[in-house]
Amino acid sequence: MKAPQKILAAAVLAAGLTLTACAPTGDADAAGGGGGEAAAGPVNVGIVYSKTGPLAAYGDAYYEGLQAGLEHATGGTGKVGDTELNITYHDDGGDPDKAVTVAKELIGKEYKILAGTASSGIALKLVEQAEQNKVLYISGPAATDAVTGASKYTFRSGRQSVQDVATAGTFVEDLEGKKVLVFAQDNAFGQGNLAAVEGVLGAQGAEVSSVLVPEDVTEFTPFARQLVDAEPDLVFAAWAGATSGAMWQALTQQGAFDAAPIVTGLGDVATYGAFGDAGTEISFLNHYFPGAAGNDVEKAMIETVEAAGKEADLFTPDGFMAGQMIVQAVKEGQGDVEKMVAALEGYSFEGPKGTATVRASDHALIQDMYQVKLTKDGSEWVPELVATIPGEDVAPPEPAE
Repeated sequence: MKAPQKILAAAVLAAGLTLTACAPTGDADAAGGGGGEAAAGPVNVGIVYSKTGPLAAYGDAYYEGLQAGLEHATGGTGKVGDTELNITYHDDGGDPDKAVTVAKELIGKEYKILAGTASSGIALKLVEQAEQNKVLYISGPAATDAVTGASKYTFRSGRQSVQDVATAGTFVEDLEGKKVLVFAQDNAFGQGNLAAVEGVLGAQGAEVSSVLVPEDVTEFTPFARQLVDAEPDLVFAAWAGATSGAMWQALTQQGAFDAAPIVTGLGDVATYGAFGDAGTEISFLNHYFPGAAGNDVEKAMIETVEAAGKEADLFTPDGFMAGQMIVQAVKEGQGDVEKMVAALEGYSFEGPKGTATVRASDHALIQDMYQVKLTKDGSEWVPELVATIPGEDVAPPEPAE
């Protein structure tokens, strides 16, 4: 297998691929207080995330990962050298306006570091606040590519949509001249994924086509036949909602998996059973599953999360790496925002997915991605690693000079 070496520039503000998220859960909200000014006192850090709302499970994973990351990076002291970290948690409820209100309150109390959210809409609002007020913001699992390069004050602790799409492209040897078909719903979600594949895989020489299925369709056989008749080399499936099971069943019945590898994103543990019998046939791109990396940092993360009575999941590393980045920023810059920004630019560290690097030019987080398959163990679906895709092979495009 030869992974693509470079993703060419593309405007990919994709509407959340099958892995895209928003955040939820956490501990009780805490009141913020005073100064984030340097070593004279504690550095205040405000975590703004969806403790409640439809994606609360993602927030829970982020929160638990953050606790584990802070424990790991501070050696269990909760301090960076002699500097105390005053970390407070604030529920945005999945509402961008509420998140902005919280952020403004924290900034007004001299908070110099904000972090959190897997909601792309909320992340972009917080990016604006960080730039306007010159505070450090570390976005969470929010996948929108618009976060990367948005501002000198914004970083991210998770992957982005370009990395998802680029990972899908690694399931064929060489994309030049290959026929890539996007099988998706004919709505903003599906059209966004089509645009992403055109922008990323099309830029590598793939011939991109699509079968877009109207949202009100319940009989998928004709569309499955269109897929097979197109004779693609690779299929990228982007689907959401209650019809997923019927869609995958139709693809199985029409022999679509014999026509070409069908790639989609493997989400959190709760979704593993949603693919039905097709689960063993799908080629999954993946941001993370427990055990994917197998390094000491991941083992430490899982151990800490399990000690708290939880289980590691899709976005646990995003919280963990946020903790590592917060500690690095405070270690080098204390409460001085410009110094903290400088401390993170180019920062390379061993995270729970292996070596991660903050690209200095645009603050993209370069990290490994995964090819995965699902197998059945009794009644349980279990992910197995097929291949680790080096972060540089699926890196977002470098910003223009």
